Order: sequence, then structure tokens, then C-alpha cells
Amino acid sequence: MPTKKSTAKKITKEPAKKPVAKRATKKPVKKTTKPVAKKTVEKVVTKKSVKKPPVKKSAAKPIVKKIEKKEIWATGKRKSSIARVQFFSHGKGEISINKRSIKDYFPVFELQKSVVAPLVLLRQDKKFTFRIRAHGGGIRGQAEAVRLGIARALVLFNPEWRKSLKTAGYLKRDPRKKERKKPGLKRARRAPQWQKR
Repeated sequence: MPTKKSTAKKITKEPAKKPVAKRATKKPVKKTTKPVAKKTVEKVVTKKSVKKPPVKKSAAKPIVKKIEKKEIWATGKRKSSIARVQFFSHGKGEISINKRSIKDYFPVFELQKSVVAPLVLLRQDKKFTFRIRAHGGGIRGQAEAVRLGIARALVLFNPEWRKSLKTAGYLKRDPRKKERKKPGLKRARRAPQWQKR
């Protein structure tokens, strides 16, 4: 009788080992699925890299619009007068000085001509708008200060115009001023007339 029991135990142990071998065969199937997941990740990365260039093109569009409509500030000086010039690239050739037109502010035709001289030289007298604030000095000093301010604003807008404006003398700051009076003299250098008797 004891011999039969021992054989029965051995038989029950052997079939229990077979399912373990089956589990081991299932593991390699899982390994084959992992490389497939890596390929999908690589595809996602390539899609993102393709989408980046259109974003740069859309960002460049607003910059072009800013270049089309420019607003430039420039300063012109002559004697004791100062002119602050505001330049607009979009306009119809309007020039206002202290919220007044040129003809009202500078009634003399010669001064009107000197103010517009840089624009006439470049043939741009009906394209840009100027708003100018002038103060100090007299009419002639203010007119020449405005002319210098307009010439400087045009150079900032287009540096290629610098050569033609400089040869005409519109970019030079005229430093001449009236010399002060000296004691013992009539004016800066005029001495009183000498009398013998």
C-alpha cells in the first residue's frame, strides 16, 4: 500500500510544471510589441518638426506692415530756434507747423521754398506728412531749423538719400550766431568813431 501512494504523488507534481513552460513562451510575444510603440513615437516627432516652419512665416507678416507705415522723429536747430519734426511715411504732402499750414506760419514765399527744398530735391514733396513744433528765434531761424529737421527725418527713412541731401547742404547744422556786444564798443566789434577835436 505505501508504494502506491508515492507513485500517485509523483504523477500530480509533473503536470503542475507544464503550465509554467507555457507562460515562458508567452513572454517573447510581448517583446515584439515594444518596437512597434517606438516607431509611433518617431512619427509624432517628425510631424511636430514639419509644423514649425509655417509659424515663422506668420510671425514675419506684421513686421512688413510696420515698415510700410513709419513714424520718425528728428530735430533741427538754427541760431536760437529749435524745430521738432514728426515724419509720417503715409500722407499727401501736408506740412503743419505749430498746428498751422506753411503759408500761414511763413508768409514769405522765400521761407516756404527753403522749408520744402529737401523734398523738392528728392521729388517727394507730395508723398509724406510732417507735423512740426518750432519755437525760439525769429522766422528765418525757425525756417532753416525746420528744413534741417525735415532733411534728417528723410535720411532716417531712406539712407540712400543722404548723399544727395549732403551735397546740396541741407544736412549741415549752421553754427553761425550773432556775436555778443563788448564793453566800450558800439556792437560786437564796431568801435566809436575817433574825433580829433
